Amino acid sequence: MKTVSYFRISGLFILMLLFFNIGQAQMESSSELYRTVLKLDSILFENGFNNCELKEMEHLIAPDLEFYHDQSGISTSKEEFFKAIEQNICGSGDKKPIRKLVADSMEVFPLYNNGVLYGAIQNGVHEFYIKEAHKELYITGIAKFSHVFILQDSKWQLKRVLSYDHRSPEE
Repeated sequence: MKTVSYFRISGLFILMLLFFNIGQAQMESSSELYRTVLKLDSILFENGFNNCELKEMEHLIAPDLEFYHDQSGISTSKEEFFKAIEQNICGSGDKKPIRKLVADSMEVFPLYNNGVLYGAIQNGVHEFYIKEAHKELYITGIAKFSHVFILQDSKWQLKRVLSYDHRSPEE
């Protein structure tokens, strides 16, 4: 009798592990969540970072955003974040930084609370370039990133950012 109970409990435990591992797996690139996060990435970086259309991305940034950068430190508010972009990305004169997502590097992991989707983690690698008049884009760096997007009232907001492992493209 004890052997049967042991096998039932062991089997149940293995099934639970499989269920929870499958439930937290990376999303397929064809999934709705993956496509949603890719669109959020595009608004943040194509519209905001690359084209300095900051109004386009303003609604995506949480008021209490925390941005951890391994080169320039931490910013802990939406206001600090936009100030840094305005000064360092959009106000850089003749040398405009451009960000490109490395193809096939993006991973998306759903965040659930009791079976209800409340957010997503986006991991990836991006390259940074400089755009100058009368010159081809040239690469200046590469880095890894992790974003935590939170879904509240059917609206996505970027809540936490890790930007790390910045290095030159030769490394």
